[in-house]
Amino acid sequence: MVPPQEPNTGAGRAARRTERVTLLIDFLCRFGGGLALALCLTSTTLVPGGFFRVNLLVVLGLATFAGLLAWTVGLSSVGWLMAITAVTAWVGSILMYAERRRGGLICCGLAAACGGLAAVIVGNPAASASVPRLLSGCLIGLTVNAMLLGHWYLNAPGMRVDALRRSIDQTLVVWALLLVVTLVGVGWQFTTAGAAGTGWLDRSGAAVAAAAGGGTAGLDQTGLALLWLRWLAGLVGLPVLLVMSRKTLDIPNTQSATGILYVACLAVILGELTAQLLAVPSAPGVVALLQP
Repeated sequence: MVPPQEPNTGAGRAARRTERVTLLIDFLCRFGGGLALALCLTSTTLVPGGFFRVNLLVVLGLATFAGLLAWTVGLSSVGWLMAITAVTAWVGSILMYAERRRGGLICCGLAAACGGLAAVIVGNPAASASVPRLLSGCLIGLTVNAMLLGHWYLNAPGMRVDALRRSIDQTLVVWALLLVVTLVGVGWQFTTAGAAGTGWLDRSGAAVAAAAGGGTAGLDQTGLALLWLRWLAGLVGLPVLLVMSRKTLDIPNTQSATGILYVACLAVILGELTAQLLAVPSAPGVVALLQP
């Protein structure tokens, strides 16, 4: 009788559940830290304090959820960092409610630092992996912050459109940085594959997949679909949506621009989540990670 393979055993299923929870923690740390950083970059002179207060409560919720999940899988250092992030965000929201803008921004900066450090600890702490992860979190946070800022014009219709323009421009800058880092990774992987003597087509496919997620071993149809989704939604479609939203503000029409930013949020979340799935080295063909 042949013993069942590890992925079909109770230990294998538990390992997959732990890996899925770790991926969720990683995403929440990136999201929370990136959103806190986006608040630091938002003008306190153009945007009312209520916007910062509400969004700091969003950071509080993300950090609390990530911290609780981290404790369940034994990531105590991440749990402590996200607990500090949650407390800092809560204090910052109180300071913003009291119109203590400088103290509130300091809390935003501390929350961003703790969230970024937690995201680095969850994944590969090497600099070559940490920089794309941090840029990924910044991109998610800035995109969502721009969408929430556009939605805030319903509460403060007299707010200047310059605030939203600046937020979209900041998002485009971070996207450009992430694209450059990704393309550098593509070039490096292409050169490495060339040293192994593989064909040009195989080298190109391996380089693109590795730069997008971290590996190409065993990519099946599902993995290739995720690879296309990562590039089309997260790296190609996102800037198109951001530029469309930016141009819509020239009319100006903040409601239409906000609607486009809703789609941009969906694109960036899909792109970065698929990049996380592709980066999992222990899930052959990605499908194993998605199994119950």
